[in-house]
Amino acid sequence: MSPLHSDLNMEAKIAVSTVSGKAYYFLVNELKARGIDFLSLTPYESIPLNVEVVLTTQTESEHVKHPKILIYQENTDPAIIVDEAVKQVKGKKGFETMVVGVDPGKTFGIAVLSNGNILETLTCESVEEAVEAVVEIFNKHQVAVRVLKVGSWSQSYTAELLPKLDAALPQDVTVEIVREAGTSRFIGQTKHTRKTKHTMAAIKIAERHGQPYKRTGATKT
Repeated sequence: MSPLHSDLNMEAKIAVSTVSGKAYYFLVNELKARGIDFLSLTPYESIPLNVEVVLTTQTESEHVKHPKILIYQENTDPAIIVDEAVKQVKGKKGFETMVVGVDPGKTFGIAVLSNGNILETLTCESVEEAVEAVVEIFNKHQVAVRVLKVGSWSQSYTAELLPKLDAALPQDVTVEIVREAGTSRFIGQTKHTRKTKHTMAAIKIAERHGQPYKRTGATKT
């Protein structure tokens, strides 16, 4: 066993709590490459008091009992989540700006960016599911500047989505409408899975400047 694989190191500040072989592989390789000690656990195991941050997957997170949980999303760079874990362990400030990009359509692509880093991506199959996911994201990440950018290519879906998000989101979230020309169509020419195409389009939307959307039904923070 590698000395960096800290199953027996009870002083490790970071724990990897997952039974997903793929997630474990990527997270552990990233931690080992940096020489970071970690503790390997399953989602149902108790977490030692010295552990400050737990890395796990979305589906397993509900079983992990810890105040600081970071979610690893499949097909994202494990370096991003490890960077954030290291920041939290060292007591550094978290991200100051967060942008959520949404690619509306029959399948909604959603991407969360912070300070230029992709924190997570996901897809939803309905307007209601997309609204719930976006609201949960903003409730989970408390940062100084929070921006939502919604693509305008699928006008009917965009028109249905925006008022519902406006009513559900905290009033400090700025909303922009982004022209999607060159996002989905360009991505469609490359080799990606259907879900990946939507999340990549959402990333492009999050990275672009948009037109301000006048909010009228914002909830209080």
